[in-house]
Amino acid sequence: MEFPEQLLDRAERATQELSISRSELVRQAVEQFIESSDRAKLEKELAEGYQANTQLDRSIAEEFAAVDYDTF
Repeated sequence: MEFPEQLLDRAERATQELSISRSELVRQAVEQFIESSDRAKLEKELAEGYQANTQLDRSIAEEFAAVDYDTF
């Protein structure tokens, strides 16, 4: 697989602007990609967990709503 010339040119400009090597640029890009991917997976898992527990959360809130009113 070849690196597209336009992307290589952009990478070279970035290395010059940032004063880093091409391998450092690639390392940073891979780290950012993996962190972003991990964050997206975690957010998806959290959203699925919240959705899965919606009914339970509502029933608990309804159960304790009466307690909240009794304290005032």
